[in-house]
Amino acid sequence: MFQKRGSRIQLFLSRCNFFPKNSKGQLTIFIVVGVLIVSGVALFFLYNSNILPEIGGRTETNPNLFLRTCIEDKMKEGLNLISLNGGKLNNPASIRFKFADEDQYHNISYLCYTPLNYVPCINQNPLLIKSVEEEIKDYIKTDFEDCFDGMISNFDKQGFETSTEGLKGFEVKMHPKKIAIETDSEVTLTKTGETTTQKNLGMEMPSRIYEILNTVQEISNQEAEFCNFDSNGFMIVYPEFNIKKTNEGGKGNIYAVGHRETGEKFRFATRSCVMLPGLLPDE
Repeated sequence: MFQKRGSRIQLFLSRCNFFPKNSKGQLTIFIVVGVLIVSGVALFFLYNSNILPEIGGRTETNPNLFLRTCIEDKMKEGLNLISLNGGKLNNPASIRFKFADEDQYHNISYLCYTPLNYVPCINQNPLLIKSVEEEIKDYIKTDFEDCFDGMISNFDKQGFETSTEGLKGFEVKMHPKKIAIETDSEVTLTKTGETTTQKNLGMEMPSRIYEILNTVQEISNQEAEFCNFDSNGFMIVYPEFNIKKTNEGGKGNIYAVGHRETGEKFRFATRSCVMLPGLLPDE
């Protein structure tokens, strides 16, 4: 029975000419199918990659990707230095401290401080996220402006006619799971009669600094209100964070808040409800 059905199918296909009987015809079909598959894969990656549409017969690099490639290392460098020093690179309200696993000292900023003993500290930087954004912006400003100019020069070298009002300004912004540079800018590219316009260029990269800084603010607020922060209890509820607390006696506490997944960390100091030696209550 199966042999009869197979014979009927072969007869049907041969009459319909789906598969030519000669080997040359079969080879042609395989080549056509192969070309279609390759073309489909190429189109998929074209529309899902960071490239602009073709202008003047060739594909050009995305300006946003150019900016990220140019400034990302400087951004990471600034973010790391600023985070290790408590949010500011030059802050007179800081404590000089060296961690046991490091070779050098850092001036770590007080985010909650009082010069008095026995009284709660006062939050020194209630707008911490905004403050760190401004510090990073100042750190990368010259380099980012050079990157923007370099991007325009790169298009000129590739034969584009560029029209731009320049970089009017930019901001560093922190968001959940990322940090971004947002610009006020517009660039028009023309080549062989075809024109594209890019507005508000920028870049972004993965980061958990936003979540870390929210945790830092919570610690500062609790130190200001309760003279203490329960780091162990916090890590039970939020296991993605690693919080280390070092008591420096009359100088206060040094905190290091890290994100376990990314390895990013932020360090800062507090001085709250400090009790003088010899006046501590009996345990």
